[in-house]
Amino acid sequence: MYPYLRPALFQLNPETAHHFTLASLDAAYKLGGSGLLAARIDAQPRTVMGLTFPNPVGLAAGLDKNGDCIDGLSALGFGSIEIGTITPRAQPGNPKPRLFRLPEAQAIINRMGFNNEGVDTLIANVQQADYRGILGINIGKNALTPIENAADDYLICLRKVYAHASYITINISSPNTKNLRQLQNDDTLDNLLALLKAEQQKLTDTHSKYVPIALKIAPDMEAGQIAKISRLLMRHRIDGVIATNTTLSRVGVAHLPHGDENGGLSGAPLRDPSTAVIRQLSAEMHACAGQGLGTPLPIIGVGGILSGADAVEKILAGASLVQIYSGLVYRGPALVGECCAAIRELS
Repeated sequence: MYPYLRPALFQLNPETAHHFTLASLDAAYKLGGSGLLAARIDAQPRTVMGLTFPNPVGLAAGLDKNGDCIDGLSALGFGSIEIGTITPRAQPGNPKPRLFRLPEAQAIINRMGFNNEGVDTLIANVQQADYRGILGINIGKNALTPIENAADDYLICLRKVYAHASYITINISSPNTKNLRQLQNDDTLDNLLALLKAEQQKLTDTHSKYVPIALKIAPDMEAGQIAKISRLLMRHRIDGVIATNTTLSRVGVAHLPHGDENGGLSGAPLRDPSTAVIRQLSAEMHACAGQGLGTPLPIIGVGGILSGADAVEKILAGASLVQIYSGLVYRGPALVGECCAAIRELS
């Protein structure tokens, strides 16, 4: 049905359409209509980060920031759902308008700015949900927290969400929070990963439960920086890496309406840059492993997946799992099954 609904949704303001879609999914679930939403996807289990994912196609963070629609989204057939980015305190995000479609390029530009209702609200929503599948919770820092105190915000969120998450994603790569990407720099990242790993161990002892931590990185990095991040991730024994977040590049879209808006670009133009980062991450980590520096981390590939072939490309580049978001806006729920089927053909 989505091809028939999309023209009407695209007549709405993008942020209005976003909220309307989530509210509709949530209402359908609560009214017992989830059977009409459910995608028929055969099991295709994969064990990644010590977790068994029922299929390799997950929902990327950003669509459901507060965990308002976990059950409705689960009916679409995802192998995992990642909610957030969440911050310690509620914040409004950046001024509107802050979300823009570029249909000619099958792309989206957003400068949302981690708008969310705060970590306590997200936890309450998770506790009320029926979903018992793989749930990732993506955490970040508040915009008003100085960058030198960013670790404090990550530790607050880590402690609060730990008991409620299947895995936790550390988002240091959004381009829409001032100076956030500075956390990807060598010494800063080294210190942050050390603090997070130490806290993970304490929380494991407290809860008698090991919750994997993944780091989400940007596509806008030079090869040398990717190599350094690969070594740091392995040295600190982080459990996974999500590649990638949105890009600041405007290659191929600058001439389009809204193509010059500030913010992160996602969708089809991000496909190749994201895949290139995955390929290099995989190569760097295997090279480190060959030098006896640890075990390569699993990679979750995200960025520009609008077809089954795009998902396969990410897997062949070195990803163990994939996530979608912008592709869902342009293709609808059928994309989940298409990607699962295409990946199945590889085995």
